[in-house]
Amino acid sequence: MKQVSDATTRIVAKNFSRKFVSIGRIVKAWPEIMGAGFADKAVPNRLQYRKPGKKNDKPIAILEIATSHADATLMHYQKDVILERIAHVFGERWINDIKFIAVDSIKTAQKRQKKITRPLTKGQKNHLSDVLGSVSDPLIYERLQSLGENILKKNEQ
Repeated sequence: MKQVSDATTRIVAKNFSRKFVSIGRIVKAWPEIMGAGFADKAVPNRLQYRKPGKKNDKPIAILEIATSHADATLMHYQKDVILERIAHVFGERWINDIKFIAVDSIKTAQKRQKKITRPLTKGQKNHLSDVLGSVSDPLIYERLQSLGENILKKNEQ
């Protein structure tokens, strides 16, 4: 019997880096970061991560936030507060700056993030079945399969 973590590690090892884990943490803590007034008016759009140029420099991480034109102006004045909230939530200041992207509406920004994807190929399905072959719990198998399918679809984009 093998641990579920073995299968999970093989599925996500090639596909996730620190940047993707970080944006996931931001999305999860979004209401706490933005506060009640702005959490539903903005969405995290992208995290730009650049490695340091020199040995002693810190990496540069810029969070892009999509919001309406009017809210972008208001949030710009709250940039330092938002950066401090991110540092408070995560215990370190790893986001260096915030860029506000003005969009027509938040719904438009959310639609841009959801793209139509093609179904998995037979080879991808077989590979996923092989990787998950040792998972005996049907619920865990189903969830890992869904995770694997989403990762494979995301890689095609």
